[in-house]
Amino acid sequence: MEGKKIAVLKFPGTTCELDVVKALREAGGNPQVVRHDRFDPDEFDSVVLPGGFSYGDYLTAGAIASSSEAMRGVKEMSDEGKVVLGICNGFQILVWSGLLEGALLENINRRFVSKWVFVKVIDDGTPLTKGLKGRVLRLPIAHAEGRYYHERLERVKPILIYSSERGDVSEEYNPNGSVMNIASVSNEAGNVIGMMPHPERASFSNISPFGNPDGLLILRGIVK
Repeated sequence: MEGKKIAVLKFPGTTCELDVVKALREAGGNPQVVRHDRFDPDEFDSVVLPGGFSYGDYLTAGAIASSSEAMRGVKEMSDEGKVVLGICNGFQILVWSGLLEGALLENINRRFVSKWVFVKVIDDGTPLTKGLKGRVLRLPIAHAEGRYYHERLERVKPILIYSSERGDVSEEYNPNGSVMNIASVSNEAGNVIGMMPHPERASFSNISPFGNPDGLLILRGIVK
């Protein structure tokens, strides 16, 4: 199969790896599910950490996976400038591992939130959002610990923020209490991206309740 080789990293408790593989193939990539203990970063052009409940979310979501040997390989890829994407639990792992700054706290309503939301692209300086600045995307979220927080906001680089369908930004459209309505951030270089929404669940118009494949707009950036 042609296309960029993308590792879809699976830890015990990861649940979304096959959905991510299908979406990345739809986007034109060459993805492969790789177990965390068989991961060789030199074999891949980029890596995705999918959603789920790695190690059962013991301690707190993403904490145990963040200290695994596999994450040392992910850091190597980050240092080489390769694209690293963490979705939901993958985002939590990236934060715990230190590849992204901040914290993902319990939702402000202390409940698991599963719903479709609108997010506005406010930074197109990453491979995933290039050419999308100002676009409003409709994507699903499903998490209990998705409230992004950073005590030094000047160090935060938001990529997606929760908004209305028209792109208006206010607390009314913030589903979890994230500071600045943040749904996604990147590192300073723009090659490490974490996001709470699931683009893979919005990559096929025939399974989206709204008929929109907005997730593909994000995932195509990782296969270019």
